[in-house]
Amino acid sequence: MTIRYLIQKEFLQIRRNSFMPKIIFIFPIVIMCVMPWVMNQEVKNIVVDVVDNDRSVRSQQLVHRIESSPYFIFGGQQPTYAAALKEIEQSRADIVLVIPQNYSRDLATGQPTQVLIAANAVNGTKGSIGSSYLTQIISGEWRMYSLEFPTGLPSRAVANSPLSTLNSKLLYNKYQSYKVFMIPALMGILMMMLCGFLPALNIVGEKETGTIEQINVTPVSKWAFILAKLIPYWIIGMLVLTVCILLSWAVYGITCQGPLVLVYLLAVLLALFFSSLGLIISNYSDNMQQAMLVMWFFVVCLMLLSGLFTPTRSMPSWAYATTYINPMHYFIDAIRTVFVRGGGFLSIAHQVFALFTLASVTAVWAVLSYKKNH
Repeated sequence: MTIRYLIQKEFLQIRRNSFMPKIIFIFPIVIMCVMPWVMNQEVKNIVVDVVDNDRSVRSQQLVHRIESSPYFIFGGQQPTYAAALKEIEQSRADIVLVIPQNYSRDLATGQPTQVLIAANAVNGTKGSIGSSYLTQIISGEWRMYSLEFPTGLPSRAVANSPLSTLNSKLLYNKYQSYKVFMIPALMGILMMMLCGFLPALNIVGEKETGTIEQINVTPVSKWAFILAKLIPYWIIGMLVLTVCILLSWAVYGITCQGPLVLVYLLAVLLALFFSSLGLIISNYSDNMQQAMLVMWFFVVCLMLLSGLFTPTRSMPSWAYATTYINPMHYFIDAIRTVFVRGGGFLSIAHQVFALFTLASVTAVWAVLSYKKNH
């Protein structure tokens, strides 16, 4: 009965706080409706300058295909490669395409021809992906040209062309939408913020006002006090997760491909870990500034090393080793397996066990670190 009244007290404090209900309501809407459009690593709007040394109908067709691509912005034609390079140096262009002389004649006669693609690789991802897009357009132009021959391109042209007989099939994310990749991970960020930051700031706030001392002299057990502090935020977290799933369906048409119960199981385990971590930090902090700074340090590190934005396999070996104790890594890997691929429990059993272990250790630490004076 005691814990019920304590939980009721927490909900009353949240409701009477002029700021807390607003942030709980606005935060998931902003994360789900704004961030998927902003946090997009798809490379678009690449400015391309062309140096056309051939000036033939065939070279102009290639230029027009680049202009019509949704990934490129045609910056114009430059008279020389040196002039185009100055555009890159002044950040007015990202890629330069140089079409050689006799480009059209070489295609017709089957002679080998070389097209130069010079990309600004200061941003390595943009440079490499932009070059790949441009290579695909050139390959497509070759394919269209080959259809003009009844028997295909001359044998020498086929041997020297960038055409490939490889076929690719896209699994799970047919249209390669980055939103499908990011939305499940954004749910983890929401759980981390709501169930990690808010309990920590709540307890430290009570320390600063002195109300926690009144609880410490009562016969309320440590477990009852801690559960009463955490359960309201777990409930809020589950409600926010439900809202996120509904927004994902209503706004983007993205639905969970696997059992929803597994999504909630993963969210509960992540909420347990971060609420326990927040409690640990609040136990060792004397004021709200300390708690916020330390909590933010852990949150940023766990988030950036989790594979949220970039593949963990791309990290150095010493950085990849940290993923073994990173609950966000297990959560993001598991929720993408369930939400995007439609995996079942057996496909995420390893992640569930790891999350349960980490959450249990931090929960026990949180209880032991709380000092209660009788």
